[in-house]
Amino acid sequence: MKVKVYDSKGTVTSKSVTLSEGVFGIEPNNHAIYLDVKQHLANRRQGTHKSKERNEISGSTKKLKKQKGTGGARAGSAKSGTRVGGGRIFGPRPRNYHFKLNMKLKRLARKSAFSFLAKNDSLMVIENINFETAKTKDLSNLVSNLNLASDKVLFILAEKNDNVYLSSRNLGKVKVVTTDSFNTYDLLNAKKVVLAENSLEKIEKILN
Repeated sequence: MKVKVYDSKGTVTSKSVTLSEGVFGIEPNNHAIYLDVKQHLANRRQGTHKSKERNEISGSTKKLKKQKGTGGARAGSAKSGTRVGGGRIFGPRPRNYHFKLNMKLKRLARKSAFSFLAKNDSLMVIENINFETAKTKDLSNLVSNLNLASDKVLFILAEKNDNVYLSSRNLGKVKVVTTDSFNTYDLLNAKKVVLAENSLEKIEKILN
């Protein structure tokens, strides 16, 4: 699969690159994608939710009224979860939502995501980006020249570049990651994925 290469100013060059069929041309595995995204979202959860149960509520444990003869239902402590101001019945407790997936499954999910993006013409390849200074305006101009100003965009670089990363922080729809830090959720959450030309070899090496 051949893709045109854009320069750092956002214009099409005469160059093109061939994407690996083993990474960008497989039949997407929807279940692998589901599991990888589910794990990513689960691992992001803090799990610090907590509500008070009846044994943690401060107040009297005195029986509110006699057991029989009132014509109403039996009532014990005011801490009961059925009363206003009482404890929560089976409320949330702190817990860890993390779970593990096999590395082969995670690689399959990422390859499936790349293949899905390639089939939907949502991948772009750009020459290596290297800003001399960290300026939001420079990256904003690049995104505009690529006609992606209104889209969610994910840039994948071959290696860490502080100037490019810092330039993206004030752009709400732009995210910059490197080849060793992208995930399936980021890939599918973006409308367009822009790959640095020198990142292709690293991506293929990681996923194969």
